[in-house]
Amino acid sequence: MAKKLNQACVMAMNGGSSSIKFALYQVGEALEQRLYGKVDRIGLSGTNLTFHDPDGKPQASCSLAAADHKSAASFLMDWFEAHKAFASVQAVGHRVVHGMTHSEPEQVTPELIDELHRITPYDPDHLPREIELIEAFRRHHPRLPQVACFDTAFHHTMPRVARLLPIPRRYEAKGVQRYGFHGLSYTYLMEELARLGDPAATTGRVILAHLGNGASLAAVRDGTSIDTSMGFTPTAGLPMSTRSGDLDPGLVSYLARTEQMTTTQFDQMVNHESGLLGVSETSSDMRDLLAQEAGDVRAAEAVALFCYQAKKWIGSFAAALGGLDTLVFAGGIGENAPLVRARICEGLSFLGLELNESRNMETAGVISTDASRVAVRVIRTDEELMIARSVCHALGLGMASETRDSDHATKCISRLDPFSVGGVPPSSTVG
Repeated sequence: MAKKLNQACVMAMNGGSSSIKFALYQVGEALEQRLYGKVDRIGLSGTNLTFHDPDGKPQASCSLAAADHKSAASFLMDWFEAHKAFASVQAVGHRVVHGMTHSEPEQVTPELIDELHRITPYDPDHLPREIELIEAFRRHHPRLPQVACFDTAFHHTMPRVARLLPIPRRYEAKGVQRYGFHGLSYTYLMEELARLGDPAATTGRVILAHLGNGASLAAVRDGTSIDTSMGFTPTAGLPMSTRSGDLDPGLVSYLARTEQMTTTQFDQMVNHESGLLGVSETSSDMRDLLAQEAGDVRAAEAVALFCYQAKKWIGSFAAALGGLDTLVFAGGIGENAPLVRARICEGLSFLGLELNESRNMETAGVISTDASRVAVRVIRTDEELMIARSVCHALGLGMASETRDSDHATKCISRLDPFSVGGVPPSSTVG
């Protein structure tokens, strides 16, 4: 039966440094996804809008001339408003990467916007773009409630020893500490772990590995975060697609002396020219590197470094947790690269971890052996659904279930108008 267009919906917006993902959910006992799409390559050639059906198959796309996030956000607003179902949107939720001390989703106010502007130096790659999305909705629909969902909130429970940076104390008063990120993904993964009946979700030791374009790990004891690999900024921790991860701080002065590198140039290097791209000199995409590694030592070394560093973080977090009960892989690499998962887990048998090779190659839900003392799982994360849930809880909209609604069997989509009567746009997972 076709859903009524006037039924309440919430919009989830997930703005990144070069993309904007979005999803529309119908509110009820469970959140039902009606649309998923994204604008990618913002600021580059080939900027494109795509949206997908519930099975993830592209249904339509169009090119746009978006020189920056402001023009991309303006284009999206016009695209949304061209369709009837936007009138049913009762609230919009936004992923906000940095929230400093905010521990819960919050309705957007002028005061919160001012605060986000003040802390943009903490994350200049993400916060300005996210603020622009919020302000675009405020300009077009000033009465529409908006909710900020903070990526740092999940790690608010980290003990002080895990938050401290070993620098002069005076900087702590300025907010310089370890915060951690990927919190929306981690919150979703822990909820899924509980739904799957894994007792470690509430009374155990869990390591979550969100391995994608941005990559991090989190150590969770009895359902709360006790440590994470990212720190003051999302550049810290693991090597990523273009981010360096942890570096010797002496490198800053060395490059300043020998190459007259400025702080701006250093920031550009460690965030956009390093990681897999910097080591391989060919690609930031793990799929490309796995395809090239047999004939290109640079690609092979980039993959090896990524896996080696992930293994080290798992070992260190197992020590911090006092053991390990469950390891979860998520994100574009974690969900889709069995070779990477296998290489990361190789040599971790001392923790009681044993992979089942065939399960891993098939990307089963549980990829460990039946005899393994550590359960190793693959869970497709869903930040957009987490944003929508947070909006419903913050504003008291409906009674959204804490479990994912995956019954799309009777849904259909209009190829030209994703918001047409009976049209059911796309389901999604996060890369």
